[in-house]
Amino acid sequence: MDVRYFCCPACPCGPGVFRSTEGFIVRVRSVPPGARTVDWATVVGSVAAVCTTGAFVPQVVRVWRLKSAGHLSLPTFVLFSFGVAVWLAYGVLIDSLPVILANAATLGLSLALVFFKVRYDRGERSGQHELGGA
Repeated sequence: MDVRYFCCPACPCGPGVFRSTEGFIVRVRSVPPGARTVDWATVVGSVAAVCTTGAFVPQVVRVWRLKSAGHLSLPTFVLFSFGVAVWLAYGVLIDSLPVILANAATLGLSLALVFFKVRYDRGERSGQHELGGA
């Protein structure tokens, strides 16, 4: 099927808007040769990754300093860690560095919380809390 594009000068969207013979509207941007363009999807995804991964840092630091994780739900963090591991695998499969880096970091932080939860809960049950015994 031969699809042709033609300019739609009456379109209120302005210059660079085309309508195909199939009825699809296409916006064409002209970029000077050698000019760098910003991949806004990567920028937005990277900002989201930094925020969501960074959100775990205060929690890990708090649990480590207090040597207590009684307020954390082990099943929640185990399931969350599994989900993040699957996201990491997805990032590898689609070869997306931002997805890989964000989920690798988040997985590390999440597994640290799982480790602290198991370690400190065991210490609290045996009466060794706050004295450093494990």
